[in-house]
Amino acid sequence: MVAKFSIQELTFRYSGQPAVKDLTFEVPANEITVIFGPSHAGKSTLLRCLNRLNDLIEYEETELTGRILLDQHDIYGPGMDVTALRRRVGMVFALPVPLPMTIYQNLVFGLRMQGQRRQERLDAMVEQSLVQAALWEEVKDRLHEPAMRLSGGQQQRLCLARTLALEPEVILLDNPTSGLDPLSTAKVENSLQELKATYTIVLVPHSVQQAARVADVAVFLLGGELVETGRGDQIFTRPREQRTEDYVTGRFG
Repeated sequence: MVAKFSIQELTFRYSGQPAVKDLTFEVPANEITVIFGPSHAGKSTLLRCLNRLNDLIEYEETELTGRILLDQHDIYGPGMDVTALRRRVGMVFALPVPLPMTIYQNLVFGLRMQGQRRQERLDAMVEQSLVQAALWEEVKDRLHEPAMRLSGGQQQRLCLARTLALEPEVILLDNPTSGLDPLSTAKVENSLQELKATYTIVLVPHSVQQAARVADVAVFLLGGELVETGRGDQIFTRPREQRTEDYVTGRFG
């Protein structure tokens, strides 16, 4: 296993209170790692540590100890270019937020911000990212319509495509199917299975059932602490820890 991320004794505090505590585990490259657990387990906090989005918190004091290595480089080390880091580690949030532009403009916005001006290149990236997000066939004749006309499920896949257009190495997904119908959820999950050949994926799932469906690797958090991590099929069928078994079988949570 080649580790894309290595999390080492990670603790993150808001106003002195730890949201995650002493986490140590690895995220393998080109697999889907699912971080699951009940509310207030620290899942979203951990996800935002992986591309330093927690740096942007202004309303309370934060503190991080431990290390997060991306390809063996400490992302909190001196000299780390945070803008470059966030290009390498893209994020898709639970609530889709299309820009108030056309579908096409949504997809080329980030590319143009990076200085890409060649029309052929922009067109190619739009098609490629929409194909990867399983949205191309639905919108290929509507690219110059407002993105807000898309359904909720289509908007979520558009936001995934917008991230993919920037060609990151890692995709972080924070509960990306929470507001979607079963058909749209299945399309997103199917896309992720294909995308892991090219990208490393870290997902906070909508439910235990979704976690079990998509996880190559599973990480179970409870109260900010790591209870158990392992291969997905093992965690959801033969967990080693009683607390894991109790959670995945619905005894609490």
